[in-house]
Amino acid sequence: MSLTMFLREAESLKKHLEAHHTIEERFIFPVLAKRMPMFSDNEQHLKSHEAIHEGLARLSDLTNEFKSDPKTYSPTRMRECLDSFREVLMHHLDEEVHDLGAESLKKYWTLAEVDRILI
Repeated sequence: MSLTMFLREAESLKKHLEAHHTIEERFIFPVLAKRMPMFSDNEQHLKSHEAIHEGLARLSDLTNEFKSDPKTYSPTRMRECLDSFREVLMHHLDEEVHDLGAESLKKYWTLAEVDRILI
């Protein structure tokens, strides 16, 4: 894979995560937060998004730098950047899987109510 293609993949990761989080924050979390406190403003999922987006901003800066001057590309710097938000991203994914799992949802919603949530 060429450096240009690799940097395009990094940009794609950033854009997809931002789009995913935007959809969650605008449409899904507000509905879930009515009964599930972990999806309320200033709770764990939104705080995780903020921390992830700080890492994505650094990734964007780095990919822009490398695109404008490919000679500056450093695999070490790229790895450090990705590692800087890896833990918060992986922990966030684990939290969402747990909090949106069947056992958790059953505590707050009936199956009929979940079916009516517009996604």
